[in-house]
Amino acid sequence: MCNVTGILFGAINLSKDEIKGKKVLEVGSYDMSGSLRSYVESLKPSEYIGIDIEEGPCVDVVCKAEDVLEKFGKESFDVVISTELLEHVKDWRKVISNLKNVCKPDGIILLTTRSYGFNYHAFPYDYWRYELADMKEIFSDFEVSRLEKDVKEPGIFVKAKKPVDFKQNDLSDYELYSIVSDKRVKEIKNDDFNSFYFWKITTKARMKKFFFNFGKKFYNKV
Repeated sequence: MCNVTGILFGAINLSKDEIKGKKVLEVGSYDMSGSLRSYVESLKPSEYIGIDIEEGPCVDVVCKAEDVLEKFGKESFDVVISTELLEHVKDWRKVISNLKNVCKPDGIILLTTRSYGFNYHAFPYDYWRYELADMKEIFSDFEVSRLEKDVKEPGIFVKAKKPVDFKQNDLSDYELYSIVSDKRVKEIKNDDFNSFYFWKITTKARMKKFFFNFGKKFYNKV
């Protein structure tokens, strides 16, 4: 899934030379609210594989992001795309490591994700928020060519190239803001899910969803 500004970011920053005849993997490809797939496929890649945790629109292979490297092997794709996924995976280090390692040397990673200030949204989970400084550190082992904020809502867009002499950075001690615990942490603890803060944000999200669905049903009846 991808919002309008994310699709625009991908359309501006992925050229025909970078896609034509290349192998493309999209991690988190289920199309709920928009997708880069039609644009990328118009640039004629040799292969486009979309994966997600369940079957649905734009999903070719059911596979968890945590299992990407095991499923496809090291340095298997020229371009790796992941839009609006990273905030939803608990083990963000493993998933980002998989994205980096499944990408070929001189290959490209393009991703979008959410930042601090974006509401809790579980599909089916929601854990993290990323800032510009986070992405600079996370992709310090890549050549970052584009790094910018989403101008529409709190979020980050990144385009980075894998160097030929890639040596993966160590992020084991890196702290990231967790919307579950409302602070920067290395890991999310089970007790964080039992806090008043977590109850409050999840209740707010459920109420918002309820009134949205109620309004949608009422509108359809009119």
